[in-house]
Amino acid sequence: MSKEIEWDERFNIGVTSIDKAHRKLFSIVRKLINLSKDESNGQWACAEGIKYLKSHAIEHFADEEAYMRSIDYKGYEIHKRLHDDLRFKTLPALEKDLTESNYSQESMQHFIGICLGWLTAHIIIEDRAIAGLITNKWKQDHIGEDMSLLENALSVTIQELFRLPTEIVSEHYSGENFGRCMIIRLTYLATDHSRVQVYMALEESLVLRAVSAMLNMPLNKMDQLVLAAGRELAIRIVEQVGIYCHMAWQYQLENSHFMTSEQFRQAFYAGAFDYSLLFNTGCGYFAFVVSI
Repeated sequence: MSKEIEWDERFNIGVTSIDKAHRKLFSIVRKLINLSKDESNGQWACAEGIKYLKSHAIEHFADEEAYMRSIDYKGYEIHKRLHDDLRFKTLPALEKDLTESNYSQESMQHFIGICLGWLTAHIIIEDRAIAGLITNKWKQDHIGEDMSLLENALSVTIQELFRLPTEIVSEHYSGENFGRCMIIRLTYLATDHSRVQVYMALEESLVLRAVSAMLNMPLNKMDQLVLAAGRELAIRIVEQVGIYCHMAWQYQLENSHFMTSEQFRQAFYAGAFDYSLLFNTGCGYFAFVVSI
């Protein structure tokens, strides 16, 4: 993983104070990775490392937001909301997972993977837009009633299909790696002949648990049977969400494709999304992304 976080010049946005802060955050993540690999490090050491990362991230957000205001950046409101989403939703949810698991290796990997992925995607997709290097990717920031309706529909559906509680980790998920996943893209044709794409990434542990429960037998490998069952589960999730949101009648499934993690990541760098949510079930993470 360490090779993935070596500084790359494409991360520079041309604002010295921001570039310097980004380098520092990457350095802290690298130290967290090394800390998590050493089993002699206890819970206290990991907790202190995470506290250090949070402190620098929050300080950086304040400085970056001040800079955006100073140049009258038009994307300020959504950009600040992305910062707040990480600060007030993602980090607390990840820390809760860490605490409840006594800083297990899996929960540490979730924390580091999501923070690393968020930082990388945020710089390339969001921060470069501050300097005018690219255009802002968000078509529209759905907040309030629409977002609450979708979050509730997904929570109810997951509880029904997987018998698991859900907790929102992020309302602005950007493709961060949260472990080995089954990733599928579902394309729907609307009644007006437009197309809607739904991307779902379900952690393998979650898929295996669900299919094992269906068959009433333990499964520990993502073979063709599990993938086929997982695909159907993904379709059922979207259908149920459509029913809860009173939209099911408007769309018909046109095709489905499995994706690699690299293809999924590139989709975020290249595309723009209307909804992008990340949840934790306690037995695995899942992402739900929609492009209308």
